[in-house]
Amino acid sequence: MSAGDPVTPAPQPVFRPNAKYVLMLGVMTALPAVTTDIYLPSLPDVADDLGTSAAAAQMTMSAMLVGGAVGQLVIGPLSDRFGRRKPVLVGVTLHVITSLLCAFAPAIGPLIALRALQGFFNASASVVAMAVIRDRFVGPDASRLLSRLMLVIGVAPLFAPSIGGLIAGEFGWRGVFVGLALYGAALWVVVLLRLPETLPRERRLASTRGAWRGYGVLLRDRHFVALSVLPGLGQAVLMSYVVGSPFVLREGFGLSANQFALVFAVNGVGLVAGAQINASLVRKFAPIQIIRTALPVSCFLTAALVVLAATGAGGLPAILVMLFLIMSMCSFTPPNASAIALSRHGERAGTAAAFIGSLQAGVAGVVSPLVGALGEDALAMSTVMAGAAAAALLVLALATPAYRRGGWTQPVHA
Repeated sequence: MSAGDPVTPAPQPVFRPNAKYVLMLGVMTALPAVTTDIYLPSLPDVADDLGTSAAAAQMTMSAMLVGGAVGQLVIGPLSDRFGRRKPVLVGVTLHVITSLLCAFAPAIGPLIALRALQGFFNASASVVAMAVIRDRFVGPDASRLLSRLMLVIGVAPLFAPSIGGLIAGEFGWRGVFVGLALYGAALWVVVLLRLPETLPRERRLASTRGAWRGYGVLLRDRHFVALSVLPGLGQAVLMSYVVGSPFVLREGFGLSANQFALVFAVNGVGLVAGAQINASLVRKFAPIQIIRTALPVSCFLTAALVVLAATGAGGLPAILVMLFLIMSMCSFTPPNASAIALSRHGERAGTAAAFIGSLQAGVAGVVSPLVGALGEDALAMSTVMAGAAAAALLVLALATPAYRRGGWTQPVHA
């Protein structure tokens, strides 16, 4: 047993979630994704309306991710100290207020700042949902439930861009933020009525200072840290596509708003399909086995995308096929790496979930702006995606025993 392992054995899962419970957790977890995807078709309009560059408009996406990373670091320990319900109810309330303020932003600077706050507050929903899962599930059960949640989360890329395009077409890009406020208000009611408190008082940390000290324990567990980085690099691959695709596909290849929304939806199907395949695979294979296979495949696919973008071979159809395959692979590493990492620190599940979630949002928030910095074209987008995938494989190979003897089933304890 390593120094970062729990002192007491993790509780065995006894709760069997029904469809409504999974749906509720999925809607909570999807709040940041919806906040991102529903706004995507409006990026060129924001740049035009506020008289700014495409790169500055993309910063409104990155700011939300970075804000979400910080928000998770703050809210996670608070959920270990005060329980799960209060932090999420307060955070979603402030998400609603911030969304309304975004609708009245007078310039790109205030909008970027407000988007960072929006990300900070809506992080409460995702980090609490992750902590609730760890409160009741461990190992493959947690990984399977996280994959099932992808079915709900995957609805965001399937429908959010189309809904966002319709709202923006009728009310302008500012109307999209009013829609996000309404989504948050509906989620607040659902949480108030349906989310049970899964962290009883006797299991809560005794003080806020003790909650913050939990990060020190996590940082000393090097395998936990390595596993926590993997979802972030996986999210960086996804978000590099998300922030780059409106400009690559609409401006570079001339797709209309509706055509772009259709492409985005098809890739959303890939995300969902990959997640459901993963949920089935974890019944037969250890989560680390899946990661060990998925990351090299992702590296190969993203490298192939770079070649296609650089040479123009196959044109737009080849780019779209490769993007679909890459998006399908994005659903394998994050749930498995998160489940393994969370299983190491069940006594501080909120803090651990916050650490993982903050890295997931923060790494993506730092990496994805490179697409704009490198030129906003297909080569820039594919290069950043390939770099993130290669970094993930290096972390797995060098910072965990996943590729060492005996690393198939117990990589984090070797």
